Amino acid sequence: MTETVAILGPTAVGKSDFGLKIAERFDGEIVSADALQIYRGFDIGTAKPTEEERHRVPHHLVDILDPQEPFSAGEFARLATGLIQGIEARGRVALVLGGSGLYLRALLDGISPIPAVQPEVREELQYRLDREGLEPIRRELEALDPITAARLGRGDTQRTTRALEVVLSTGRPLSAWLADDPSGSGPIEALRIGLTLPRAVLYDRISVRVRRMIRAGWVDEVEGLLRRGLSPELPAFQAIGYRQLAAHVRGDISLEEALASTVRATCRYAKRQLTWFRREEGVTWFSVEDPDAGFRGVCDYLEQQGLGGDNAED
Repeated sequence: MTETVAILGPTAVGKSDFGLKIAERFDGEIVSADALQIYRGFDIGTAKPTEEERHRVPHHLVDILDPQEPFSAGEFARLATGLIQGIEARGRVALVLGGSGLYLRALLDGISPIPAVQPEVREELQYRLDREGLEPIRRELEALDPITAARLGRGDTQRTTRALEVVLSTGRPLSAWLADDPSGSGPIEALRIGLTLPRAVLYDRISVRVRRMIRAGWVDEVEGLLRRGLSPELPAFQAIGYRQLAAHVRGDISLEEALASTVRATCRYAKRQLTWFRREEGVTWFSVEDPDAGFRGVCDYLEQQGLGGDNAED
């Protein structure tokens, strides 16, 4: 039974609050999959966990880099994989929390230097899958790549067919490709929980949250970053809200224009996130319009999957 949970969904849906409560409920630690929370100083606009929240639940991959330092999805996957292994070794639940679809895919699906599979192999396996189901494909994978087959769930259609595509196309098992590149990362088996809200409710939350961040001192934070000599051309400054407020601080636009632009851009981003995550396989979705009911539903589902064992509270 996997002891890793990925909680995904669009910005402002409530992933942080859910993650904290689920971590407390199942004795977990949080691994941030946010592309900006890794940077020191970018706090308010990234909804970074507070000191009090980090005291309640251990958080990882928060405040680990200066803004000038480069970072990638591959680096995230490699760091997160090691952290998850450590969390599980301590007998705790690893909760991967964030809205960066690329980071999550790199971690959950893995990164390795595997050549492109042959299209005819993929088409043939899809034909077999439609006619015969997954079990014969899994049996073939067990014969050709028992190491990979052993770590995949019996119902994991996507990864099972992918692994068989690799061995049939390249003549080498996926496990061998991964072993050849220690800097790469293999897929992580995880329960994938998606949080969702009606579009209008989500957009209202985004508007409220952006204004709350302004009241919390977001403009002062951006001014401070620029006074430190950080270039507004840095990748971190290209994040929604930071680039708009940097333009306001420079005198290019008014605060109200920056705020309205940030809300519009964030709503568009949330729509893209939902489109991305809806295409991901293996995600179990929960509406959180009623947060308490949503939390109970998620907890019931995780307990049905056997999560936490004796660690879960009564």
